[in-house]
Amino acid sequence: MEKEQEELKKQLEETLRQKDEYLAQWKLARADLINYKKEDLGRMKLMREYAAENLILKLLPILDNLEIAEQKIPNGMKEDEYIKGVLSLKAQFQGFLKNQNVEELEAQGKAFDPAVHEAVQEEEIADKEPGKVLEVLEKGYLYQGRLLRPAKVKVSK
Repeated sequence: MEKEQEELKKQLEETLRQKDEYLAQWKLARADLINYKKEDLGRMKLMREYAAENLILKLLPILDNLEIAEQKIPNGMKEDEYIKGVLSLKAQFQGFLKNQNVEELEAQGKAFDPAVHEAVQEEEIADKEPGKVLEVLEKGYLYQGRLLRPAKVKVSK
């Protein structure tokens, strides 16, 4: 009888040891799964941001063309309903970009910064200090605080 009790005690101890081992393995596997899910959500977020960034980059030339068209409207035609409709589309497009966290870079009159400006022309002007942006040839944009497209500028030398 005593031998049976000793055997049962050993089996119980072995069972408890296995239980603890299995529980520790389960906790580790659960933590790994939680970490994987977090990493996967992060990857998915980055993929969505990259896709949105790529789409916005492809749409920016449309806004550029709308702005060029607006600049070329003769003064007498600014009240034309067709022109107002086109300008409304431009405003709607700018609103969409703002909702997507796209910001226009302010460059006119600022110091040239190669991190956000691309110098495509230089011009020497007597009364202008060197390294200032004289003219913005193509607007630059930030997307969620990161550079999306540098501003193409004319710089004083």
